[in-house]
Amino acid sequence: MRCVILAAGASARLGQPKALLEIGGKPLIQHLVERLEATGLEPIIVTRAEISVDVLLALPERIVVINPNPDAGRTGSLQCGLKQILNTKGGERAFRLLVVPVDRPGFSNESLETLMEKDACACPAKDGRGGHPLLLMPDDVARIRTADSDTPLRNLCTPERFEVEDSHLHLNLDTPEDIEVLRDLAI
Repeated sequence: MRCVILAAGASARLGQPKALLEIGGKPLIQHLVERLEATGLEPIIVTRAEISVDVLLALPERIVVINPNPDAGRTGSLQCGLKQILNTKGGERAFRLLVVPVDRPGFSNESLETLMEKDACACPAKDGRGGHPLLLMPDDVARIRTADSDTPLRNLCTPERFEVEDSHLHLNLDTPEDIEVLRDLAI
C-alpha cells in the first residue's frame, strides 16, 4: 500500500499553513508522518512551494513533492504524489493508496488500521457522514491519474463508509478554535 499526505492547500481561511501548525513542539505534518510510519507506511508529502523548505526541515529524509499548481485542488495535488510513486516504485502501476489530508487529522489509530484492511475504496464515517483518510483501490488510482486536475475527488471515487466512534473524525482545521481542539487531542 502506498500513502500520500495532501498538504498543498493555501490555508486561506485559517491564515497560516496547516501543515506547520505546532502541536506539542512539532509541526502537524511531522505528527501525521510519524503516525503513518508507525503502521508501516512510507508517506509521500505533497505541498506547496511556499512551505516546502519548512516541511523538508521538519521531515528530513522523507519524500516531499511540490505541487506547481496547488490552487487547482486536491486532485491535482494527489496526481503529483501519484507521479512520484510511479516514477520511483519500479514501474508498479496497480496499488492501493491511502490519501491523508493534513487538515483532517481527527481519525483514530483504530480507524486507520480498520481502513487499511479494507479491500474496496473506503473511508471512516461518523453519524453517517464520510471522513478521512480515504483508501483508494487500483482502479480508483488509474481514474484519478487521468482526470483533470481540478476534478473533485468525490466525482472520481465512491468510498464505502464504515462507522467509527472517533469523536473528532470531522475536525477540519479552518479556525483558531479548530486548532485548540487539535492541541487538546492526544495525536
